[in-house]
Amino acid sequence: METKEFETLSLKETCEALQTDAVNGLTEEEAAARLQKYGKNKLEEKKKMSPIAIFFSQLKDPMIYVLFAAIAVTAGISIYETIHWIKAGNAFDFLAVGDWPDVVIILAVILLNALIGTVQEIKAQSSLDALKKLSSPESTVIRGGKRMRVKSEDLVLGDLVVLEEGDTIGADLRLTESYNMKVNESSLTGESAQVEKDASLTFSEPVGIGDRKNMVYMSTPVTYGRGSGIVCRHGMNTEIGRIATALDNEVEEQTPLQKVLAGLSKTLGLMALGVVFFVLAADITWLFVDGNGSVVEAYVEAILSAIALAVAAIPEGLPAVVTIVLALGVRKMVNANTIVRKLPSVETLGAVSVVCSDKTGTLTQNRMTVVEAYVGGNVTLRENFPQSTDTTLRLLAQGMSLCSNAVVDSGVSGDPTEIALVRFANEMGMPKSVLEADSPRIDELPFDSDRKMMSTLHKTQSGTRSFTKGAFDSIMRRATKIVDGDTVRPMTEADRQTISDANSAFSERALRVLTLAFRDGDSILEEDLVFVGMVAMVDPERPEAKGAVEKFVRAGIETVMITGDHKDTAFAIAKNLGICHSKEQCRTGAEVDAMTEEELREACKTVRVFARVSPENKVQIVKAFKANGNICAMTGDGVNDAPSLKAADIGIAMGITGTDVAKSAADMVLTDDNFASIEKAVEEGRSIYANIKKTVCFLLSSNIAEVFAMFVLICVGLPAPLIAIHLLWVNLITDSLPAIALGMDPKSPDILDEKPRDPKESIFHGGGLRNVILYGAVLTVSVLCAYVAAAVMGGASTFGEIKSLLASDASVLAQARTMAFTALAFGELFHMLGVSTGRHSAVQVFRNKNGMMALAFAVGLGLQLIVVQVSAVGAIFSTVPLGLTQWLITGALALLPLVIHELEVLIRRIFKK
Repeated sequence: METKEFETLSLKETCEALQTDAVNGLTEEEAAARLQKYGKNKLEEKKKMSPIAIFFSQLKDPMIYVLFAAIAVTAGISIYETIHWIKAGNAFDFLAVGDWPDVVIILAVILLNALIGTVQEIKAQSSLDALKKLSSPESTVIRGGKRMRVKSEDLVLGDLVVLEEGDTIGADLRLTESYNMKVNESSLTGESAQVEKDASLTFSEPVGIGDRKNMVYMSTPVTYGRGSGIVCRHGMNTEIGRIATALDNEVEEQTPLQKVLAGLSKTLGLMALGVVFFVLAADITWLFVDGNGSVVEAYVEAILSAIALAVAAIPEGLPAVVTIVLALGVRKMVNANTIVRKLPSVETLGAVSVVCSDKTGTLTQNRMTVVEAYVGGNVTLRENFPQSTDTTLRLLAQGMSLCSNAVVDSGVSGDPTEIALVRFANEMGMPKSVLEADSPRIDELPFDSDRKMMSTLHKTQSGTRSFTKGAFDSIMRRATKIVDGDTVRPMTEADRQTISDANSAFSERALRVLTLAFRDGDSILEEDLVFVGMVAMVDPERPEAKGAVEKFVRAGIETVMITGDHKDTAFAIAKNLGICHSKEQCRTGAEVDAMTEEELREACKTVRVFARVSPENKVQIVKAFKANGNICAMTGDGVNDAPSLKAADIGIAMGITGTDVAKSAADMVLTDDNFASIEKAVEEGRSIYANIKKTVCFLLSSNIAEVFAMFVLICVGLPAPLIAIHLLWVNLITDSLPAIALGMDPKSPDILDEKPRDPKESIFHGGGLRNVILYGAVLTVSVLCAYVAAAVMGGASTFGEIKSLLASDASVLAQARTMAFTALAFGELFHMLGVSTGRHSAVQVFRNKNGMMALAFAVGLGLQLIVVQVSAVGAIFSTVPLGLTQWLITGALALLPLVIHELEVLIRRIFKK
């Protein structure tokens, strides 16, 4: 019963299809039966996930799997060592036996990330709740010829609903009557202009939602006039219900960063397995070479050593650091007038290659404005309105304001078009309150869709005069005279041609035209009128939008307009903004409906304006851009935008004009509704990704140094240079502060000159992997040299002597490990400076004004000094105080990453020259 296109059915056909009566409605018995058969007229949704289920869903991440594996392995080793410790008669000591601190801290990192993700997702679940709030609680119906109020959720197919000004419509209706009826359908179409309704219309074929003048829709308010209609769709089959279905069915996709980190996690997992294999092979080889001790115990130690090293290869602090950097990015975004609702979305903007934008309120000001006026054969531009002394132009402004019901002097209310007319007079120095005081209204003939005119009668100082405003053709048919300076004369054919040419010129530029005429007399007569002039109106572009589009072009980002407005209007605005250049780049929703998925994908390569689109069209267009390999952002403010906001890689809702539904479905919200703010947010997004890239490469170079140093020494049969607590300290403390500081680096001034990155691009693209390996190797050399230097200072000179001394003298081994540990910790701090400045000298750090960088360096330096030089702390970390010579050697070796970086910069400069 609900599958028909009711705009194509006459009233009689509608009544037959729905088995109802256009005068008396359904009987109460039939309404009850249909309610039982078809169910309630309300929006439904899938069962929500509980907070606990959401929490556990956050753990389904490759990086978390790797960390869980690290916990399992570390806990297994710790249990084994604890059992042996207790068997030996020792009391359990949390710090002294096993790696229990590692287990606790890694678990804390996992729980913290899961908690943050849970909070974000619970916030994001509110889109359908907001949609439900739009529904009307009650409706007026006629059942069995009796008028009554019923709950809107009890409306059934075939119900006859009575509509009055101010009512919120409770279901989708095919109108049976309409009297000067206007409805605000902006929540469904995105266009703020009130839609005139006409129950007498019947379309020969299905038309877009914005053109269905004989239909009204659930959740939209009646702003003017009255009427009635038959419920033809209800519940989830209404237009608003289809939007709810689209919201419910849209699958949440991973952001580009999440995909990159998932790939990195798999790589780290494979690397850890490789480390286990090679270290185990090396240990077993030395077991046979040395042939000392219990074979079984040696095998167990070899396995435990290999697994411990594999755990060291995993940067446990990476998820926490990335989360912190993203959270810091959220704070930066606030300064760009952007509120981020979903944390990973902070970075997604940096990868955006297509921005699909709504027109009204985003690219334009959502404020109808009189931009030109025609009187006496001349056109006056808006900027010249205030200083104009043309009496006919002033008469035009006066008449337009008086013949309007809008108010702007004490709060703004009324039809957007009439508000523009009143403001036009205000700009001419004629506030409506003053005009009405001088010329009070004494009668009115309201606008209706047949006449397409409105007239008001006013008492003036010289008598009574009626002003009539309306559509060009309606006024010109009734005008016989024309104002000519200070006089009125008969209108000639030449006058009509000149006026018609001016109207055509306005129309070609997609300007909305209203015409004004008057007649002196004691009553309203819309005949024998005196033509005064015309005003041309438009919702003007935001002044910042054109500059933002130009910056997007420079950044390799395409801007696409998707609007419910007419094609000509959309093209005119888009052309002015530089979004498109010819009408060949424009398509309508009807044309989109006729395309296959492949045809739409192909069209999206060249089309830059989509007009008169439905909510379904918007989703189709967004998905077509994504299918072409683009990272797609979508902006919107209406309920109709919600499904496409959710379907896009990143949905951007308007904070001022945006509905709660749109905001809830979006990933971020623009607090100033300004398209230019998207450009600033893209800039921040790119900066955040660049900083995350720095932190990942920085952390991995440290882990590689740990693994390489231990692997090399195990391969040559020497004791490990770092113990478990050293690795934990470096991974979670010494590395994390510099990594967070790198995440706060200021953005590059030319970051928008780069093209959007390929979403499939590795995080190591652009020399990242080379830098990780190079500086991992440099730090490895620094650690090994510091380790060996302690043995050399202890009197050893050959490899055999070094090996023997480290195996037999615990104090020398403690010094060697302390120097190696400190060289790695300090080396990371100096390496941070090089990573921050990239291809420039580290001197640039002082120009960047990154206070966190200085803080991280000072705190890292101070903490490491405490760990080494304070005996009580050193006992926990198995370190010993170092002498001046040892500090000088360790410090010099720690500088090695920075020295290599500066040499690279110098060589690059010389090579360029």
